[in-house]
Amino acid sequence: MQIQVKIFTVNKRFPLKISRGTTAQTTNIWVSISHEGIEGWGEASPFGVGDRSQSTDKIKDALQQVTSILETFSPLQRQQVEQELIKAQVPSSARAALDMAMHDWLGQRVGLPLWQLWGLDRNVIVPTSVTIGINSPEGARARARDWLQFTDVRLFKVKLGSPDGIDADRKMLLALKEEAPNLEFFVDANGGWSLSDAIEMCSWLADLGIKYVEQPLPRGEEKSLAELQKHTPLPIFVDESCFTSADIPQLANYVDGINIKLMKSGGLTEAIRMVHTARAYGLQVMFGCYSDSSLANTAAAHLAPLADYLDLDSHLNLIDDPFTGASIQEGKVLPNDLPGLGVQKSASAT
Repeated sequence: MQIQVKIFTVNKRFPLKISRGTTAQTTNIWVSISHEGIEGWGEASPFGVGDRSQSTDKIKDALQQVTSILETFSPLQRQQVEQELIKAQVPSSARAALDMAMHDWLGQRVGLPLWQLWGLDRNVIVPTSVTIGINSPEGARARARDWLQFTDVRLFKVKLGSPDGIDADRKMLLALKEEAPNLEFFVDANGGWSLSDAIEMCSWLADLGIKYVEQPLPRGEEKSLAELQKHTPLPIFVDESCFTSADIPQLANYVDGINIKLMKSGGLTEAIRMVHTARAYGLQVMFGCYSDSSLANTAAAHLAPLADYLDLDSHLNLIDDPFTGASIQEGKVLPNDLPGLGVQKSASAT
């Protein structure tokens, strides 16, 4: 298979601030593979999680280094390709793009969308949350109004873990609850709390009717999840603490669910393994994203029937998304009936 790697930059409509910093623009990578006259697409986006962070340059360099190796394989040889990429220590985002592209190629070859190829039911897809980053109470209110005017919002995921402390978190969340009293809220601290703050906040959030808390403690402090579990009435999901299925057994006794992101897992193949591993341990499943365009989020949407929660909103926050794919209907990110991923270049893309 022939491989092409292209760089593209996307800009956010609303800059997103989390406990680790603010993002307004990202440079992602579009990967295309060609074989037997069929072209499959995938996307890699950078992300930062401590020592597991992956920059655009690191991803691009890794893809270029393995191009000659992969040209000896067919897209039908995903198992062999996966092992070659792991052996070459290719970053997970780069593996995700290639795995995505091979799945897209397969779907196009057999003439079926991936959700149908996997035998999944689009009718059970749940609405996606949309994200409100760390902000002042007034700024958070304005961001909520922006989202409500812009798209069909059913759920808000609120980023807490403010550098100004949990009092600032409380004020911001209360302002949002007043602004949108009829919507459900989830909370993601992105590892921004200490154990004592997490215990205090989880009790307070439960009283407000929050559905769950995601990544309350920093990556690397997983042992403290056992203590937190003793004191919190809320379900706990982990994101930064869980990259692949191999992480799940060590976490399963202390959490209620995991957030699967294609860039962390290394693609759809490992994401499916993670779903089945999580279910075997009685855990719930969420699909999330980084600064992904419609290309990667549509890929995740094909697996959305397997999820309890969805946070696939990054493409909705782009002013220059170069792709179109899954659509928003009644707050749900729904893949279409086109074969493979069903992603095309947007009319405005150059």
